[in-house]
Amino acid sequence: MPDTAILLMAHGSRRAEANQELFDLAGRLIREGRYGIVEASFLELAEPDIVAGGRTCVARGASVVLMIPYFLSAGVHLNRDLVEARDNLAGEFPEVEFRLGPPLGPHAMLDDLVRERIRELETK
Repeated sequence: MPDTAILLMAHGSRRAEANQELFDLAGRLIREGRYGIVEASFLELAEPDIVAGGRTCVARGASVVLMIPYFLSAGVHLNRDLVEARDNLAGEFPEVEFRLGPPLGPHAMLDDLVRERIRELETK
């Protein structure tokens, strides 16, 4: 999907190592080869911010931007801040479609991950 971009969005941290995890995920998605445009962005405390990440997607040729929240639940950041970022980008680039996805949870795969973490601790 050459004109479709993935915009990963996390809260952001003062710890560079925590932010690096999202950049690493972006790199893994790029290496998979399905999407040529994958950008990491942050709500606060780290750069680039979400609007800057969206602008980069458009500058790289995206006509559709899939906005993927790296958030566990649909709290205030997703329901207010990420919606606002999407609306700002859509207003700035009316020719581009910005699709905001749901949070990571609740999802059966996340339940499985929690079970795996439990097993890991049980075997220590």
